[in-house]
Amino acid sequence: MISVHMTPVPSSTVVAYRDDGPLSRAMGLLVAGQLPPLPPVIAGTFVTGVLLLLGVAGTDGLAVFAPAVTLLLAGPGSTHPHDGRFDWLVPPILRLIEYTFVAAVGFAHEVHPLVIFALLAALAFHHYDLVYRLRQRVYPPPWLATLGLGWDGRMMVVSLVALSGWLTGGYALLAIYLWGLFGWESLTCWLAAPRSGVEATDMGTQD
Repeated sequence: MISVHMTPVPSSTVVAYRDDGPLSRAMGLLVAGQLPPLPPVIAGTFVTGVLLLLGVAGTDGLAVFAPAVTLLLAGPGSTHPHDGRFDWLVPPILRLIEYTFVAAVGFAHEVHPLVIFALLAALAFHHYDLVYRLRQRVYPPPWLATLGLGWDGRMMVVSLVALSGWLTGGYALLAIYLWGLFGWESLTCWLAAPRSGVEATDMGTQD
């Protein structure tokens, strides 16, 4: 059973909301937290949007390079404390990039809408669960971000299956994997959480 008490508290709640994977965290280590996170993420959003427009509207497949561009721009900021006035914008921008990329590539390659929805729903469930956990101080284990691949790893997987041409199967398998991982871990973690502590936090937020 997962030990909730032994899970280390994130140094910054905003950093935890980013949901970085191993690739993004490794790039962050290269700059040792010295790169402000917001400007590169905004630049990554713009470049990714251009690549999606060109790749989805055209036939050159430029959209599949969006994850690499986003990772190169946003990844190095993963180790920054995110203590700037507007750094709280970074996680929702990363969510926007990831969700838009998954939907745009899926629809452009005629993946069934239900399969696309299943994958997006798995991501939305995980991110909602993450937000609620941090509010209740029921912190997820460190390995979850690694096995969950992070926003960077998931976008890379979508890019790879797009290059392989096996979109529907790849989307379906990724959705099944993420639902199984996030659903099982969330259930076991919340069952292991001390009920009195969660109730006390709820009462504190209502005051």
